[in-house]
Amino acid sequence: MLDILWVLLCSGLVFLMQAGFMCLESGLTRSKNNINVAVKNFLDFGISVALFWLFGYGLMFGASQVGWLGWGSFTPTLSMPESAVFFLFQAMFCGTATTIISGAIAERLNFNSYLLIAALVSGLIYPLFGHWAWNGLLADNSGGWLQIIGFVDFAGSTVVHSTGAWVSLATLLIVGARQGRFSKTGTANKIQGANMPFSVLGILLLWFGWIGFNGGSTLAFNDQVPGIVVNTMLAGVMGLLTAAALSALQHRRVEVEVIINGAIAGLVAITACCHVVTTPLAAVVGMTGAAVATVVEYWMVRSRLDDAVGAVAVHGGAGIWGTLCVALFGQLPLLDTGLTRLSQLFVQLLGCGICFAWAFGVSWVGLRLLNRVMPLRVPAQAEVVGLNISEHHAKTDTYDLFQVMDQQAETQDLSLRVPVEPFTEIGHIATRYNQVMANLERQHQQQVDDLGHIYHLVAIASSALETNTFTIQDPELEELSERYDDLGNLARVFQQLLMAVQTRQQTLETLWPLVMQADVGLRQQIVTKMVRDRLPTAGVAESDAIAHQMVTQLDQYATFADVLAAIDASIPQPANRPN
Repeated sequence: MLDILWVLLCSGLVFLMQAGFMCLESGLTRSKNNINVAVKNFLDFGISVALFWLFGYGLMFGASQVGWLGWGSFTPTLSMPESAVFFLFQAMFCGTATTIISGAIAERLNFNSYLLIAALVSGLIYPLFGHWAWNGLLADNSGGWLQIIGFVDFAGSTVVHSTGAWVSLATLLIVGARQGRFSKTGTANKIQGANMPFSVLGILLLWFGWIGFNGGSTLAFNDQVPGIVVNTMLAGVMGLLTAAALSALQHRRVEVEVIINGAIAGLVAITACCHVVTTPLAAVVGMTGAAVATVVEYWMVRSRLDDAVGAVAVHGGAGIWGTLCVALFGQLPLLDTGLTRLSQLFVQLLGCGICFAWAFGVSWVGLRLLNRVMPLRVPAQAEVVGLNISEHHAKTDTYDLFQVMDQQAETQDLSLRVPVEPFTEIGHIATRYNQVMANLERQHQQQVDDLGHIYHLVAIASSALETNTFTIQDPELEELSERYDDLGNLARVFQQLLMAVQTRQQTLETLWPLVMQADVGLRQQIVTKMVRDRLPTAGVAESDAIAHQMVTQLDQYATFADVLAAIDASIPQPANRPN
């Protein structure tokens, strides 16, 4: 009964890893997609357990058909405590393999397509490879063909983690990178996750759950358990520290994403061999696992493969390394396969290769066919808006803010306001934004009013030139001069212009008697120029019939200033002429 209790407890710890994956992936992706990420993790677990109960368990642990697939135990009744707890533990493993895919292809995959991928993995890919490697875990079973030739994967570095990684890789190759992840020149642009502390919480939950993941794989509470748990913890710690050191050397800073994946890589690597390596070697496995994951992630970026959370590098790269460490560092008597170390290494390599060929090959073919019928990737606009909205119609405060901004940019309507959700961070932003827009609206209205005054000034000037009337003391000019610097300057300039024109008119009126004393030719030229330049001649030209007859004749002067200069030069100056 103690063994049953232990496996039951470990099943609960492995189930807790679902929460860890959800926190990890939600934090490493952008907030506009976090609901989609959470729902995918939640729903793929339900699909995995349901399909594993319907036929996955039978394919994996049913009576082996020449080592290739199981048959029997479909929809098991599980009346015995031992069989019930074994099924529960294995169902949690199936759910873990499936949920790994969710993070890798986050922020771009159609939701319904993901559910079909989850069904394919949990209903076919995982159970069949699991049969080849683990069918013999049940005492009455003969074992799958990989297990028979000596393949060892204690808790699933390859069976669980690499399976999820290779399906992720196939999906990434088909759906492509997220918008903006890589430039046209091939440069990688970092897409910052929305909540790094949430991701750190996720890795801590995963780490805690890993105690049950590895410790429960003994299927009994025996003397191996303490050493397995210690090896697991130490490998994770060394992976964490190694990743931190590599990040500091490469980037001159410790990046949160790097150390998170370093810790997971150490845990993934030790999973295959934690029962057969010594504690110092467990530390080496964790360190090298983090280094391998770092190299694989570098290769992924160079190949323009956009893994949103680094799942392929961590679960695939470190998974292969951990599986090989069974042969490299494992104690052969504890392995009890009867193979030499070199032969064991060959079998481990074969198992890794078969896992890749099966998981990657089946998912690649299946998803290529599915993509022709139903596009796997969401439309470009849906990706920009975010999968929270496009896939689940889950409106957010930021979405409302962006909608108002877009409407204002399109309509130039500054009166639009953002809905405010009280007592929230985005609500404070919306309130401040509305205040800014209110101030801008007032300034815009003031500018409109000022333009109205300017138009009025133009009307005054046009009317003055048409009617030859000049009003210097205009009330609106005085008001503008007092209220506004720029418009006031304009008003003062306009006043000075009117005063100058009025002064010139007075000068002409004073000079006119002298002009009349000049010869006829000069008078003709002066009057003609005055009419052409629209100068105030009312009441003057009418008194001289000769001038009216000569109005249409051309004169030799280009401007009115030339006429005045000619007057000043040719007419004798009286003693009382104004200056």
